[in-house]
Amino acid sequence: MAEPVWFHVDMDAFYASVEQLDNPELRDRPVIVGGRPGGRGVVSACSYEARAYGVHSAQPVARAYELCPQGVFLPVRMQRYRELSHTIMQILGEYSPVVRQVSIDEAFLEMTGTERLLGPPLQAAEALKQQVRRDSGLTISIGIAPSRYLAKLASGYDKPDGLFRIHPGEELEFTANLPLSKLWGVGKQTRRRLERFGIATVLDLRAQSIEELTRLFGEAGAAYLYRSSRGIDPGVYHEHVKTHSVSSETTFEHDIRSREILECVLLELADGILFRLRREGGISRVVTLKLRFQDFTTKTARVTRTRPLRSLEELYDAARELLDRLYPHPRPVRLLGVGLDNVTFEHGPEQGELFEDRGERQRRVEETVFALRQRYRDLPIRKARNIEDHNH
Repeated sequence: MAEPVWFHVDMDAFYASVEQLDNPELRDRPVIVGGRPGGRGVVSACSYEARAYGVHSAQPVARAYELCPQGVFLPVRMQRYRELSHTIMQILGEYSPVVRQVSIDEAFLEMTGTERLLGPPLQAAEALKQQVRRDSGLTISIGIAPSRYLAKLASGYDKPDGLFRIHPGEELEFTANLPLSKLWGVGKQTRRRLERFGIATVLDLRAQSIEELTRLFGEAGAAYLYRSSRGIDPGVYHEHVKTHSVSSETTFEHDIRSREILECVLLELADGILFRLRREGGISRVVTLKLRFQDFTTKTARVTRTRPLRSLEELYDAARELLDRLYPHPRPVRLLGVGLDNVTFEHGPEQGELFEDRGERQRRVEETVFALRQRYRDLPIRKARNIEDHNH
């Protein structure tokens, strides 16, 4: 039986790279995508040049301006990013029948058993990188490993434009050489707490018993740290891939407490999955929400509507309802995801309403916008709330 092989494909500084692609004058300059200086928004993404000044995503724009006043501050152009993401995802589909897109700028490919067709994994990855660069003008980083979690770590090992492989049996050696800051899912607050207990390296972490870690971090946190420090998937990517679901999630570089920021991100995620659902011709009544907190605990919830979701407003309202349920009190959030389950593609007769409601009008307007987006890729149309809140 063939050894499992996973690729994790990560688009390098995606939003900022798209801006530099479309405007060559911005290349090699610190580009910060999100809000304008003086506003109350936060950074959505930034180029590697901006990161050198300490700028990072989910950072208040005012702070980003303090760190990098010479930066080029640009608004989010979600439709353009979505267009290039779709182009790249189509390329990925040429290399594997199993592509799991987890956000607008990253995806997993199961490559087990593809060697006879595409060659050894490194050769296939090099070909994939070259095709993405040729067809989109962008660079990607690829991590290759026997599990999705390790592939995620590997893709960030040599960014940007990176390529790194972890072979079976190399898990312990690879993670031992990582600083704690590179151990995915172990954020700044967790590292500070670890350091307070004299745990400064991955090897220090491995030296702790599961009982001691449980005493310090609780059962969920202990299990996460124990497994991740040994290169074992701690449960981030173990869930079964649903073939009839559409979802998207984002992991924050720094934990988020602000309900306002979470709602802005939620709106953007909802807009993206509804666009994908319509492009695929699917319908769904089931909305799911996933939150992962600072202590690594994960909560999920779902709600089923009586009829298929027809507009972004309906999807966003349902997602906010779930957010109210899972997030009654502010606490640090490291990951937010939203999805549609039980997606079907058989459009049978749907019971109509005697009088047209507001949701039906919204649906018709959004379907018209969707058709325009499909035909005119660069048409700058988005919801008014997105214009106001785009700088999340």
